[in-house]
Amino acid sequence: MTKPSSASGVTFRPLDDLFEPTDGSSDKPQLAELDVDSLVPFSNHPFREYPEEKMQEMVESVTEHGILMPILVRPIDSGEGYEIISGHNRVEACIRAGIKKIPATIREMDDDTATILMVDSNLRQRDKLLPSEKAKAYKMKLDAIKRQGARSDLTSGRVGLKFGDKQTRDIVGEEAGDSGKQVQRFIRLNSLSAPLLDYVDEGTLAFNPAVEVSYLDPADQQVVYEIMERDQISPSLSQAQKLHKLAQIGKISEDAIEAVMTVEKPMYETITFRRNTVEKYFPAGTSGREIEKTIIRLLEEYQQKRENRKTYEETR
Repeated sequence: MTKPSSASGVTFRPLDDLFEPTDGSSDKPQLAELDVDSLVPFSNHPFREYPEEKMQEMVESVTEHGILMPILVRPIDSGEGYEIISGHNRVEACIRAGIKKIPATIREMDDDTATILMVDSNLRQRDKLLPSEKAKAYKMKLDAIKRQGARSDLTSGRVGLKFGDKQTRDIVGEEAGDSGKQVQRFIRLNSLSAPLLDYVDEGTLAFNPAVEVSYLDPADQQVVYEIMERDQISPSLSQAQKLHKLAQIGKISEDAIEAVMTVEKPMYETITFRRNTVEKYFPAGTSGREIEKTIIRLLEEYQQKRENRKTYEETR
């Protein structure tokens, strides 16, 4: 029995509707099967490839079922190939699975439109993003919208709609489930040095202290990083705020950073759980460390839901 092609069974019309131009132009998307060798990643793509386990699952899926949702691409100006707007992981899965062709929606678009669509598609499709990914993506989208003259999300059919009293960051936040202030905080992370931003992704440097440290100049950030490395410590929010204040008034120095960061932190009340009260919720043999990590993750998700609810109520 002949194996169906990767495009068989795909219903293209909804995707065609999604990118239907609303400005009266004749720029209709085209549908085709493209050679994966003709595709190049989006320039400065801010999102990382799926973790290996998830990528392997995708490889198995495309091997068995093919690509069920076409990727989105735009022609390269030179006429030699296409730039991927949405579908980088699908393309990688096809390459690993040995699939040579992939269904694609081809659309002509300018750089800013492409950036907005690239960011939006990834924000919607990915379950969890690293702080550095959100930081870069939010900045790219915000800059693109500002260049377009305060035009909103092009995938939502609101091309050319003015924001009224809302700031651009608030619109970006609404469409991603964050507040405008949170978008601004994420964008601040782009001012962190690469080692400190890695610490944020790893959880070694907490988000809010990282935002405060981002206001320090590169030389002072390097001192913070070196102290963190040397003493295996991380600044608390109050310590990071002190560093920010010292930088604002021009009194920051290596000695000042050392003094602030090496002050003994106040002791906090320890919260403990009896193992027999929580282990019933976990598979037999789950370690205490794994139980702790799972509880923290669930609390983070709960907090995110509360923040999303608050943002929704504030913007109603």
